[in-house]
Amino acid sequence: MNSESPRPAPSSSPAVIGIDVATASVRVLCVDGQGRALAEARADLPPPVRTAPGTSEQDARSWWPAVRSALCRTTAALPRGGREVIAVAVSATSGTIVPTGTDGEPLGPALMYDDRRAADVNAEAQRAGSARWDGLGLSVGPTAALGRAVWCLRTYGPALHQVLHTPEFIGRELTGHPVATDWSHALKSGYDARAGEWAHEVFDALGLPLALLPSVGAPGTEAGVVGPEAAEVTGLPEGCSVRLGMTDGCAGQIATGAVEPGRFVGVIGTTYVLKGVSEHLVRDATGAFYSHRHPDGWWLPGGASNTGGECLADVTPARLPALDAAASARGPASYVRYPLRRDGERFPFVSGAARGFELGRPRDEADAHRAALEGVAFLERLALERVERLGIPVLGPLHAAGGGSRSAVWTAIRATVLDGPVRVVERAETAFGAALLAAAGTLHENLTASAAAMVRTGALVEPVPRERPALEETYGRFVAALRERGWLPDD
Repeated sequence: MNSESPRPAPSSSPAVIGIDVATASVRVLCVDGQGRALAEARADLPPPVRTAPGTSEQDARSWWPAVRSALCRTTAALPRGGREVIAVAVSATSGTIVPTGTDGEPLGPALMYDDRRAADVNAEAQRAGSARWDGLGLSVGPTAALGRAVWCLRTYGPALHQVLHTPEFIGRELTGHPVATDWSHALKSGYDARAGEWAHEVFDALGLPLALLPSVGAPGTEAGVVGPEAAEVTGLPEGCSVRLGMTDGCAGQIATGAVEPGRFVGVIGTTYVLKGVSEHLVRDATGAFYSHRHPDGWWLPGGASNTGGECLADVTPARLPALDAAASARGPASYVRYPLRRDGERFPFVSGAARGFELGRPRDEADAHRAALEGVAFLERLALERVERLGIPVLGPLHAAGGGSRSAVWTAIRATVLDGPVRVVERAETAFGAALLAAAGTLHENLTASAAAMVRTGALVEPVPRERPALEETYGRFVAALRERGWLPDD
């Protein structure tokens, strides 16, 4: 992987663009074949609205103007005004869909990834597809897009022509014609990546015609080329390849360089997420793990906890550096803390009864802060141990991303708890992951080659040997407490 410092790229160098359509904004990033950033821009999106309990909607008509604006400013900043861009890929939130008519225009608002209005339909889908989903980590949860697609059919009736995920909606604007979806965005809409088909028996049970969903292709493959109208308003060259992307979570994983079997990344954002690569599909009967399909045919097992950076939500950002410094000076916490702030846990174990707890009391604020950081690190170790018990080899170092990885003391705690190095990766962001997919098959042979050439490895953080014995003892108490409460199964 490339770790050299960024240098200005020659003006003749071909480039690719990654587009991230997130919840609050669109981000566009242009990089060359060595991963060097050439230009980037962002544009805001209107916040989602909740028209009723459990709903989450956004005006899909805002997506293309925001993408167009960010693309235009990005290409204008390039040495050749965008003519050097040879491919573009789009990533977006997982499970966000929009109902469209025959002209491709929205019939109503987009239904966001966290919209729960069709939870009952998803439960019906789970039952109808039990033989297909059980034990494979391909389950249909309450916020799956499949139920929302059925809701769209029941709401819009004959006027509904297709249900699109965000990338196909943007892809139509870029190419001037309908495009396929990728098997990553299709997962929560009822696509079986193992069998390579939509779950037809589930669709039949729900009365959902397969024609309402787009065709499906592998991430990184070509969906079309930029048409003349899009070229005129974005600065992209006409004929530029439009490649299929992946969901934001998968693109974020790819951006760290964790693209080969055995490589894993731990992401500390609001929640903790572990994602990696395995040669074979993970069969997890507990439902803690689910798997996307790797663009090269492997699998991307992963899971998301209900705790993570949210454990520090009561601390103002300005105070975090001082608390980190105090926690580093103090050393291991004097007590055990499971810093879960919500009801229930979903990873690395599944328990609706799980609640945050403390074994003992903090001596002071620094002790409490340190214990929270350790608690998330303990969950990370639990997750990686579960990966290995499922038969998946884990190769070091663990890649680290997310806001929590910017804390030096937190990363050192994670390395010490894991008893191995942790690598903090630069540019671990969705837009860069989308750019790597755009480069696969254009600038480089495939995704593995793209990551090897373009991802900068970042800093390697080693364990702190003197803290290892205390953290090992505390971890044992943490695991024992989870088992005593009946939340963690005894494998």
